[in-house]
Amino acid sequence: KQWYQRRVAITAGIRTGFWQGNIKPKEEWGLRLEETTMPEMLKSNGYATHGIGKWHCGLYTWKHTPAQRGFDSYLGLYLGAQGYYTHKNSGSHDFREDYYDENGDFVDNILTNLTGQYNTGIFTERAISIIEDHDSAQPLFLYLSYTAPHGPLQAPSEDVARFTAHMPKSKNNRKKYATMVSLMDEGIGSVVDALDQKDMRDNTLIVFTSDNGAVYGATGSNYPLRGGKKSLFEGGVRAVSFVNSPLLHKTGYVNTNLHHVTDWYATFQRLARDTTDQRSARDTTDQRLARDTNDQETKPQLPIDGLNIWRSIAHNESSEREEVLMNFRVHSMINTNNSDHEFLQSSYGEGKPQFAVEYNTDLLDSKSNDFFVIRWKNWKLFDGTYIEQAWSKKNALKNSSVGDYSGGGGTGTGIKLFDLTSDPREERNVAEENPGIVEEILEKKEGYLTKMTRINKRSSSSAGKAGGQWMPWVENEL
Repeated sequence: KQWYQRRVAITAGIRTGFWQGNIKPKEEWGLRLEETTMPEMLKSNGYATHGIGKWHCGLYTWKHTPAQRGFDSYLGLYLGAQGYYTHKNSGSHDFREDYYDENGDFVDNILTNLTGQYNTGIFTERAISIIEDHDSAQPLFLYLSYTAPHGPLQAPSEDVARFTAHMPKSKNNRKKYATMVSLMDEGIGSVVDALDQKDMRDNTLIVFTSDNGAVYGATGSNYPLRGGKKSLFEGGVRAVSFVNSPLLHKTGYVNTNLHHVTDWYATFQRLARDTTDQRSARDTTDQRLARDTNDQETKPQLPIDGLNIWRSIAHNESSEREEVLMNFRVHSMINTNNSDHEFLQSSYGEGKPQFAVEYNTDLLDSKSNDFFVIRWKNWKLFDGTYIEQAWSKKNALKNSSVGDYSGGGGTGTGIKLFDLTSDPREERNVAEENPGIVEEILEKKEGYLTKMTRINKRSSSSAGKAGGQWMPWVENEL
């Protein structure tokens, strides 16, 4: 749920209301092709664009893969997770380098020769290589998406000993998790060193962001917040981010303004001074790709959900954002009859694009039905029936009264309202004390409902893993 939504949100600047589950390996859906991605937008403004690591925005057609969504090159995995040494998912290999050769032809190079090498190190080395080889006269967009510390919990034994000698032997999984984070941290430091050595740091903006909180009750900690990954409580949705750049006017402070992951697209768009209304999936200003410009697919910039937050970050000024829709589930919006591969059949046309977001009702969580969860200013409102998580014992504050919620999870029903300024742990439901606030927030439901699109069940196929390699299996033109 959240991990796919956040990845799409930062890539295309849009909200996606996938209520249950991310893109499973065999499923035939992904970020719809009508959307302009961040690398497409930046490439049209003269940037070199390189992606590394986890994609997880669709792979069932070649047009859904990263090098066909605006990246000059991409090294990593199409799916959402893999063995850190085997580079396999569900028994099939998923590790490749995609790029365009000197004639502008697309190349998909399967990297079985890297089997046995730890992928965090591979990703770091690739990022450093791109920086070292980059022509500094051209602006650069580098998307480095580590899989760490996503499962499976795997780390080199020598690094586990190096980083976690102070930890109890019984905490084996916790030690692996800590090592995975530490190796990622070292890798980021090495990338920053490469920028310094290339004299690129003075005009570079570094954004680090996570996709969700740690898994509830597992090896990570969201202390002191409530819940974790898969929940809509703050432990699941308030993810850690930091921004580093000499371009910031104010530094060394904690920004407490309300921001959303979709805002990065809008912010990068403003910093790139983007004003283009029509964009090409491949940058036709690049002579390598200009040999057949008549066939270049153009598409409009569809509305995005993000806001430009540069002044909020760079100056610590107030944010324009007042609300974030966490999720809105309405079962009546699920189609019962689907057409095959609707993503491929959709077209730009006039008016609102016709498209479908597939959804499998078989995956519906039995604990959760229709619900509406939203953050407005300092208020967080839950309405309906939803998955509820609390705080594990290791996260619990001393002398904290959390009533029936402590130490577990389950089903939450009805209306709950939390004041996140005075109650960031979401311990005290203040809905009855603030009926006016509840009413004002609930009035927003109708506006969001009018923007919702009917969704289809997901279709799937095992064809993508034939031959031991994950490959797109629905044909379209490259």
